[in-house]
Amino acid sequence: MRLPSMSQPFLLAPIAECAPGLPSPQVRLAVLGARGVGKSAMIVRFLTKRFIGDYEPNTGSLYSRLVRLEGDHVAVQIQDTPGCIQMQEDCVQVLDALSRCVKWAEGFLLVYSITDYSSYQTVRPLYQHIRKVHPDARTPIIIVGNKADLLHARQVQAKEGLQLANELGSLFLEISTSDDSQGVYDVFQYLCKELSKLQHASSTDRRRSSIIPRPKSPNMQDLKRRFKQALSSKVK
Repeated sequence: MRLPSMSQPFLLAPIAECAPGLPSPQVRLAVLGARGVGKSAMIVRFLTKRFIGDYEPNTGSLYSRLVRLEGDHVAVQIQDTPGCIQMQEDCVQVLDALSRCVKWAEGFLLVYSITDYSSYQTVRPLYQHIRKVHPDARTPIIIVGNKADLLHARQVQAKEGLQLANELGSLFLEISTSDDSQGVYDVFQYLCKELSKLQHASSTDRRRSSIIPRPKSPNMQDLKRRFKQALSSKVK
């Protein structure tokens, strides 16, 4: 199956939802997955608490919002991505535009629909591609099985999602964007928290590395001993 690709680059397409010059701290998230899994609906649900079921196939949008996280305001940038994934004989190729998005982002949601097994199959190669770009195992990646309310149409069992997440060393959650706004919020909040902790640890390491170590204070007894030796040698 070959999904249509977008001719125009979508990375960092501006959305006027947050004034330019974002305050610190900032987190950059990307939501990846096959077409029709509910990526745009998830993002809008998180930012506005509203559920919109139908979307035009997107060319990718950047959403910028100030989000309150544990008492602090965090500037969150979320890159929505089109389902521009090529599948040929179980081989998934990530297009150049999507690769640029992966390089830009710091944390990732890999979304599939529990009603579409082929969307589930795109998760592993997407994860592997992210790890090639971000080899640091601390880079947070969450696997999300969306549309959990459509149990009658389920093609991917919850145990399959959990098994995949365990194999990849990632967190796994099943949610219903349409029925459970809290579940959507929890996913994004957890990702933001993990990024904030990672950024704090990195800034602490940079401060430590920038501190010039103080020279050790000279030992007074050693100085006295050397002084006596110098005097005795002069006397001789």
